[in-house]
Amino acid sequence: MTTVLPTPAERTATGLRVEKLTARIGARVSGVDLGRELPPDVVADLRTALNEHKALVFDDVHLDDEGQQRFARHFGELTTAHPTVPAVEGAPNVLPVDSERGRSNHWHTDVTFVVNPPQASTLRSIVVPPYGGETLIADAAGAYRDLPDPLRDLADTLWAEHTNDYDYAVPEEDVDDEGAARRAQFTSITFRTAHPVVRVHPLTGERGLFIGGFAQRVVGLSKAESRTILDLLQAYVTRPENVLRWRWSPDQLVLFDNRITQHYAIDNYDDRPRRLHRVTVAGDVPVGIDGRRSHAVTGDASHYTPAG
Repeated sequence: MTTVLPTPAERTATGLRVEKLTARIGARVSGVDLGRELPPDVVADLRTALNEHKALVFDDVHLDDEGQQRFARHFGELTTAHPTVPAVEGAPNVLPVDSERGRSNHWHTDVTFVVNPPQASTLRSIVVPPYGGETLIADAAGAYRDLPDPLRDLADTLWAEHTNDYDYAVPEEDVDDEGAARRAQFTSITFRTAHPVVRVHPLTGERGLFIGGFAQRVVGLSKAESRTILDLLQAYVTRPENVLRWRWSPDQLVLFDNRITQHYAIDNYDDRPRRLHRVTVAGDVPVGIDGRRSHAVTGDASHYTPAG
């Protein structure tokens, strides 16, 4: 006989039910209507849950673009959709994450090539494929805690340059005209920013590895040396223990803390359509463990996000 244990859950003072999805990252939240203006105590409970679990899943949200933006604004001012990629028509703060416009099947933290990347991202399911299409979300703080002491000591001292003109996994000769046009659009303004490899979360004080696909070079090292070190650190971020693998259903919304996670949209659904809408909340300038703040090298992102 198979025994299925009940999912551990907590009730907040405002009546939210928070159920852990994995030991390290992710929780399902119920007992809140995201379609209405939320009172400050509910927003505070959601922020507390986000700080602890880093990614929150909401079912049966039934939101449109306006409702998704209204929900995201509870956490701060919004960015526009993207520094270089067009927004949904008529909704300048909404980015279509659409399989027909390309597939971002690489680990990254959103828009780390600007000096103050978004603090939080919301993704809402619009079209869900019948199989595949999961989003992986990784706990960068858990990765930092997993580092052996000598590697952690090294990471604490490092800075990395992030850029949208990054090394694509697919060689240029294997990209068709449509894909080449998307690449040209993505890099139509070149951004380069130096960030600490270990970022201190401004609300929790947690330390997390702030790297991902846009981190291309460790400051002071060659490209080859940088790749070796970044790959080594990245392997800790993507350990299975640190990863929530989320299988989308219709009418869901996922909120994740962009300051201390990475994510990856898996390209495993053949040619089926997949579409999510993304709204991001403007963030602060990252700070390393020595108190130094990130700085822009190239590119002005003031059209995308207010100064952090």
